[in-house]
Amino acid sequence: MSAAEMISLRRFGDDQIVTLAKLVIETAFQPIVETASGAVFGYESLMRGHDRLGFASPLDLLDRAHEAGQLLALEHMVNSRALAAFAALPDFASRTLFVNLDSRLVTDASDVVDRLSGHLKRAGIPASSICFEISERFDNGSMPAFGTLIARLRQEGFKLAIDDFGAGHSGMKALCDHPFDIDRHFMSGLDADARKRHLVKSTVNLAHVLGIRVIAEGVETEAEFVACRDCGCDLVQGWYIARPQTDMSALQSVYAPVARAATGRRSSASLDSILIRRQIEHLPAVHEGDSLESVFELFRRDPRRTFFPVLNANDEPRGILHEYHVRELSYHPFGRDLLKNKIYQKSLSHFSTMAPVADLETPAEQLLSIFADMGGSECVILTENMRYAGILSASSLLKIISEKQLKNAEDQNPLSGLPGNRSIHDYLQDRTLDGDQLRCFCYFDFDNFKPFNDHYGFQMGDRAILQFASLLRRHFIGEDVFIGHLGGDDFFAGVSGRDVGAVRELIERLLGDFAHEARQLYAPADLLAGVIRGHDRDGNERNFPLMRCSAVVLVVPEEELVADPQQISARIATLKGQAKTSKDGIVLFGAGPHVAG
Repeated sequence: MSAAEMISLRRFGDDQIVTLAKLVIETAFQPIVETASGAVFGYESLMRGHDRLGFASPLDLLDRAHEAGQLLALEHMVNSRALAAFAALPDFASRTLFVNLDSRLVTDASDVVDRLSGHLKRAGIPASSICFEISERFDNGSMPAFGTLIARLRQEGFKLAIDDFGAGHSGMKALCDHPFDIDRHFMSGLDADARKRHLVKSTVNLAHVLGIRVIAEGVETEAEFVACRDCGCDLVQGWYIARPQTDMSALQSVYAPVARAATGRRSSASLDSILIRRQIEHLPAVHEGDSLESVFELFRRDPRRTFFPVLNANDEPRGILHEYHVRELSYHPFGRDLLKNKIYQKSLSHFSTMAPVADLETPAEQLLSIFADMGGSECVILTENMRYAGILSASSLLKIISEKQLKNAEDQNPLSGLPGNRSIHDYLQDRTLDGDQLRCFCYFDFDNFKPFNDHYGFQMGDRAILQFASLLRRHFIGEDVFIGHLGGDDFFAGVSGRDVGAVRELIERLLGDFAHEARQLYAPADLLAGVIRGHDRDGNERNFPLMRCSAVVLVVPEEELVADPQQISARIATLKGQAKTSKDGIVLFGAGPHVAG
C-alpha cells in the first residue's frame, strides 16, 4: 500500500478515530470447526483494514483508541457491524459468534452489555450464540469490577472464553475463579514438540474435568491439526481450515481438510463407545430461557429426580440444576410471588452449577477419572457433535467399567491367558494415531511348528505355546508395552517410546531364550540329529529343522501416523517370509508409504 492510499491519523484529531475507522475497517469472519467432523461451530469476528489507518495490527489500533478515550465507541462500532453480518448468515441460528472484549472496558461493562443485548434482540439472536473472548493481555484479576462483569455475562446467557490461554497474566486464575471456556493454545509446531503436547494434553484434560471446551487456534498444517485433535482439543481454527473472510458468501458449512483428516480417526466404534451408548441416560434437559415454574413442574412429575441438565439455546450443556437450588424459593411463603415479579425474575443460569462434560467417544476409564476428579458432581454430561446427548451416573460408569473388564476377560486367549484379537485391534487403533513417541509393532510366529505339533502331538504343541507366552511376559514388562496372542503360534507385542536398538536387543534375548527352551521339548535322538521327519503342507515327507520363533518389527517413528491400522497387518504379512529365511529370524522395517504426517 502506498503512502497516498494510507489514511494517517497524525492529520486528524484523536476524536476522529472512530469516524475514520468506520470508513476503512471491515469485518472478517474466520471459521471455527468441530475437530471430529469439520462442521462449522462458529466464527471469530476480526477487524481488517487497520493497515490503511497506519497501524501494524488491530491491537495497535485498540491501544491508540484507548489512549484517546475512544475505545468504547470503537468497540460498539465493531460489534454492531459483526452482529449485522452474523445475522445475515443463513445458518446463524446454529452457529456461535466469537467477539473479542477488551477487558479495559470493565468499568463500562453495563453499557457494552446493554447495547449488545439490544442488537441481539433486534436481530433475533440468542445470547448463547455470542461468545466473549477475554484477552490475557491485561491482569484482569486485579480489576475489582472484573468478577461482576463475568457474573453478569454468564447470567445473561453469553458464552465466555479466555483468549491466548497460558500466554498472559491470569488465565489459570480466571479458570479457577470463573466458569470460563479456554479458547487458545499456541499450536505452532505442536506436532514436533513432545513437551508442548504433554502440556496441551494436561490442560485439555483439566478443562474437560471442569466441563470446558478447548479451541486450538493457529492451526496451519495437517500435522498440527492431527496433533491437537489427538490431544483432545474440541474445536480448531487457523489457516489450515480457512483464512479470515470479508466475503461472507465464501463461508462454508463443512471444511474439507478437517473432514478428510477426521475420516482416518476411527474406522469402527470402540468397545468403550458401544458400552457407553448402552448405558447413556437420555434425561430431559431444561434450557436457560425456561421459567422456574416449568422447572418446578419437572421436579413434581419426577420426585425422585434431584437434578436436570441445563442447556443453552443451541443445545450445548451449561451445567446442571439441582433441586435444592430452587427448593428454598419453592417452599418460601412468598417464593412463588417473588418469581412472578419481573423485577426479581432470574434465569436458570443463576441457579445452575458446572458439571464435567465429555464426548461420547471418550474412553471409559477417562470418564471415570473425570467424574472422580470433579468431586460431588451428580453425573458426567455427554455430548455428540458438541450438543447434549445424555448423562452417565456413577452407577452407570461402574457398570461400563465392569462390563468392559468382562469383555476383556472373554477376549483373552483360553490357552495363554493373553489379550486376544479384539484387544490387539483396539491397541493398534489407539497407538497408530498417537505420534508422541516412536512405536514398534512386533509380530511373532513359530518356524517349523506344524511338523513339531504333528510329530509330538497337540499337548506338546500347547506346551511350546505356553513357554513362549511365559517368556513374552517375562521380557516385555512396563507401562510402555502391550502383549497379545493372535491365536495358535502367532503373538503380538507393542512397544512405545523405546529406542529401536533396545527393542531389537529385547527381541533377540526373547528369541534366544525360546530357542533354548524349545530344544528341551525334543527327544534326544531328534535333538542330536538336529531335524525331525514330517510332512509338509503338500503331504510330502521330508526333514524339518528344529523349531524356533521369527519376528517382524514394524517401526513407526515419532510424529508419524498410520492412516489405517489394518495396513499394519498387511505390511507385516508381506515381511513374514523374510523373517523366516533370515539368519537371526528378525526383520525390522519402517512404516514407509503407509505413514501419514
